[in-house]
Amino acid sequence: MKKSLLALAALGTFAGAAQAQSSVTLYGIIDAGFVYNNNQAGQKLYSLNSGNLQGSRWGLRGTEDLGGGLKAVFVLENGFNVMNGRLGQGGDEFGRQAYVGLSTSQFGTVTLGRQYDSVVDFTGALEVGSQWATYFGAHPGDLDNMNNSNRVNNAVKYTSANYAGFTFGGLYSLGGNAGQFNRNQIWSLGVGYNRGPLQLGAGYLNVKDPNYSFFGNNATSNTTTTATGSSNMAGSRVYSGYASAHTQEVISAGAAYTFGAATVGATYSNTQFKDVGTEGGAGLNQFGNFGTAKFHNAEINFKYQLTPALLLGAAYDYTKGYGINDAKYHQAMLGTDYFLSKRTDFYVAGVYQHAIGTDSTRTAAVANINGLSPSTTSNQVAAIVGIRHKF
Repeated sequence: MKKSLLALAALGTFAGAAQAQSSVTLYGIIDAGFVYNNNQAGQKLYSLNSGNLQGSRWGLRGTEDLGGGLKAVFVLENGFNVMNGRLGQGGDEFGRQAYVGLSTSQFGTVTLGRQYDSVVDFTGALEVGSQWATYFGAHPGDLDNMNNSNRVNNAVKYTSANYAGFTFGGLYSLGGNAGQFNRNQIWSLGVGYNRGPLQLGAGYLNVKDPNYSFFGNNATSNTTTTATGSSNMAGSRVYSGYASAHTQEVISAGAAYTFGAATVGATYSNTQFKDVGTEGGAGLNQFGNFGTAKFHNAEINFKYQLTPALLLGAAYDYTKGYGINDAKYHQAMLGTDYFLSKRTDFYVAGVYQHAIGTDSTRTAAVANINGLSPSTTSNQVAAIVGIRHKF
């Protein structure tokens, strides 16, 4: 009996020590809302939608103290649709994030796995689609990926420590094709500053064979690069005609300044789909585009913390195509977010988009708000009322 008690005491002491040196946290977000779309394929649509302000998710985040200031870290994060319980990100079990690595408070963190690129990390939080406007308020088609539509597989990533408000980082993804080192390669760099009332960010992203490496990064994606390959870029008419591009390149920058209860912000991005018509695969260039499609995007935004519980927001975004593309998109957004507690809030948002010119399908541009099917006209309106709970 005494031996048993001594063994239990020793086990308890060991467990306590292990608990002090490592931790695992379960966390998540459940976000659901009612959506009105004034024109989806010519008809009004009323629907329930999951993951609007933030994608619905659950995840595990862990650290282990290895001594000498060194820690092991990991994240496994699953996305899901709260309306039907299905997996998000094309059915991937941990489609939002999945990585493991080492971290020090002095030098930063190195991780390996499925991760976010530097545009998302350093400029994404500065656009209103990642704040109060829901993902419907992201830039048209989320063509610059500021709203994190696409993750990066097979990635090695470095994120610096915080040096008096400055951070920087980079990511490299191996293509994994024998004899073709550059095929499906992705790399990005970014830098940010966040201290006091000022926040700044800049990011660069370079994607080879984006139809397969970036837009085709889920289990259900078509990854065949032969003549039987098909498009993974059909989600938006803003860019669907450029699936045969050899390279996607994004340069982004953003800033926000807070004075009192108000915050004024702005973002800029330049996105290019280069060498359109060179990527192989059946139907990738069904619209007959050749050359480089380019987009300027500029957003100005404003938010006001009317009370500690009530946030109001307004923004305008302008997208201008050039190169082999001359479509223009004007987008206006209004929103409000009311916090019942630190973990639960109600939100209301509205998005209006107007399109001009000729889009990637080489026909008259129609409005195509991010995440919605195209309108049949140059105008489209979306409105959403929802609730978000964090745990």
